Amino acid sequence: MSAKRRRPLNTLVVDVGGTHIKFAATAHEDLCKYPSGPRMTASEMVDRLLKLTRDWRYDVVSIGYPGVVRDGAPAREPHNLGSGWVGFDFAAAFGRPVRIVNDAAMQALGDYRSGTMLFLGLGTGLGSALVVDGIAVPMELGHLPRRKGRNYEDYLGNKGRKRLGNKKWRAEVLQVACVFRNALLPDEIVLGGGNARRLKQLPPHTRLGEDLAAIRGGLRLWETPGRKKNVVTTAPGSLGASVRKPKRRQKRRII
Repeated sequence: MSAKRRRPLNTLVVDVGGTHIKFAATAHEDLCKYPSGPRMTASEMVDRLLKLTRDWRYDVVSIGYPGVVRDGAPAREPHNLGSGWVGFDFAAAFGRPVRIVNDAAMQALGDYRSGTMLFLGLGTGLGSALVVDGIAVPMELGHLPRRKGRNYEDYLGNKGRKRLGNKKWRAEVLQVACVFRNALLPDEIVLGGGNARRLKQLPPHTRLGEDLAAIRGGLRLWETPGRKKNVVTTAPGSLGASVRKPKRRQKRRII
């Protein structure tokens, strides 16, 4: 008697950012969001999300967390959100299995093609991850010292962009991309995040990340390894006023 074919998992993917919480699911392809901000706690994030998805059906949850993740859970409180993230029981709150990874690592998984790829997320802060032969390694390059008592995030994050102005910020992004290329030797660099669209030129062997990369990366966290090209994972120990659904259906597909 042949084994029964397993039904594909319906996955809810949550991309936690300093400005918005973005989410989508296998059966709900529209990208939805609601505001976050420096006072957003883990409990508040989950409560709002459960209300907005109360009619959705999903089996598992993937969360991209803007901070350090160890053993599948936040290890430090986020810089750009409220408190209460470390020690919060997300699986109990959702009532479903949950996998949590660094948000930059989740975006990197969605943008990854082959070889060695460095991902730099130009958003509220500076996210970073390195993917080597399908294995994503979260990094904290933004916290390395840059100059004048400031770190890389102080220059490439949104506050740095506003302080420097777009012209100087763009030049800083190009220079920093070259610095990290020389240090880490990736085959390519992917620049993602909300501010990547502000760039007017890209360094060699660099491309812009896709809008829905984080959602795709969250779906990949629950993929059963099958075809070799689809095997993309994270490094051991790293796993781990509201806006309703858009009125007009977006044409972008997640998968």
